[in-house]
Amino acid sequence: MQTNSAALDENLRRIRADINETDNLLLELLNRRAALSIEAGRIKARDNSPVFRPSREEEVLDRLRAANPGPLPNEHLLAVYREILSSSRTLQRSLRVAFLGPEGTFSHMACLEYFGAGVSAAPMPGLEHVFMAVRRRECDLGVVPVENSVNGTVVQSMDLFAAQEVYVQAEHFSRIRLCLVSAETTPGAVESVYSHAQALGQCANWLRDKMPNAERISLESSALAARRAAKEKGGAAICHPSVAENLGLNILASGIEDVPDNMTRFFIIGPDEAGEWEDKTAQMKSSILFLLADRPGSLASVLQIFFRAGINLSKLESRPMRGESWKYVFFADLDCDLRAAKYSPLVEELRVCCLRLRLLGSYPKGIAQKA
Repeated sequence: MQTNSAALDENLRRIRADINETDNLLLELLNRRAALSIEAGRIKARDNSPVFRPSREEEVLDRLRAANPGPLPNEHLLAVYREILSSSRTLQRSLRVAFLGPEGTFSHMACLEYFGAGVSAAPMPGLEHVFMAVRRRECDLGVVPVENSVNGTVVQSMDLFAAQEVYVQAEHFSRIRLCLVSAETTPGAVESVYSHAQALGQCANWLRDKMPNAERISLESSALAARRAAKEKGGAAICHPSVAENLGLNILASGIEDVPDNMTRFFIIGPDEAGEWEDKTAQMKSSILFLLADRPGSLASVLQIFFRAGINLSKLESRPMRGESWKYVFFADLDCDLRAAKYSPLVEELRVCCLRLRLLGSYPKGIAQKA
């Protein structure tokens, strides 16, 4: 008679054998999918079609999410398929994607989350360089932060959209986890805290309570701040935990963001408009910028157009127009696909009301994962 331990060992051996058989099937299917991706790439090359089709990729992910019976959580399923899609793109042609560097910034993390490890990620010294690299076609795409759930709009990105002719291809929400890192071993030894202005703002209350005497210094990126803190006595940085590991720094405090559900919204930008969205049932958004005449009622006229069409504005913000005193450019997010034929009369009506109107892009709604 088998002991309980022997029976457990036998069951475990059987399960492992089944896992090995399943892995072999997965390997066969993954290679079959890879071969199909290579063939699709040949067809795209003949037609000079783009490798990155956000509409097709989101359609694949949405279909899998809806069909998943479990027990594999959708979050895990989508993470696996992000990498599968990343491999498929790379087999067709490697994509060069610009982000605010150096490696380890939250823009870099968002780039890897969205495009997977197969992407050729290109760090840029500033956000303006990301926009320029895309506009000049030095990079295929770019990843730029546009809004944080705690600290609001990234105004530099908004200003750059007004100045640079690029287009929104997709949006991505990234969970932001902040930690205090330093070569020092105790928070009491910290005299200066470096980070990007957005990160400093996202943990302003924590800094006020825990580090009231430390000087706060804004730099171009959180990863650059960590590199500076690593070289400076009494220096610390607020950044992603992985940066501390890469630089050999101590994590003095974790989870220091003021709001646990801290999310940043990123845009994926390209030099051309995205292709037509193929899934007609998808929930779509459009982003626009427009310039109005300086007269009473001009903004109300635009808002009335959206009201009459039953279109919800999920975001509306103004920024000073660079080079023109006391003129403002407006940015809006609309819960619709403004490129759809049924909205053509509405777009023409908007052009009459606005001194300038530009559709930044229509794209599927991203999913903001909860903490």
